[in-house]
Amino acid sequence: MKQSGIRFFIDHCVPEAVAKALEADSREVIRLRTKTAPDSPDTLVAAVAEANNAVLVTMDGDFKSIAARTGIGQRRYRHLSLIRFERVRESRAAERLERALSLIDHEWRVGNGQKDRRMFVVIMPEAMRTHR
Repeated sequence: MKQSGIRFFIDHCVPEAVAKALEADSREVIRLRTKTAPDSPDTLVAAVAEANNAVLVTMDGDFKSIAARTGIGQRRYRHLSLIRFERVRESRAAERLERALSLIDHEWRVGNGQKDRRMFVVIMPEAMRTHR
């Protein structure tokens, strides 16, 4: 495993190629299907990712509102970090994630010593955005 200390929790809607790309880069990957039912409510998915001390990776736009309403901005998910694909075709998701890994590693390191180290990364077809 890479020494970044990041565990990735892969939502059911994320292509398997994304999980395989992370594993090929020696990253620790947890697939949703190994922890809970694939059709679990988003709030349960977020809670399971957080309980596993993992960054949730999703293509589900609903997590934007969950993070804004009850996660990043509030205190329900006090330790949940999120990587969300926005308008990225499934066929390009693994490639876009691979290009974002240095940014993700940097954001993780920046937040590591802080009281609130959560990160929120949005990966789009031609851009990436981070929120703290």
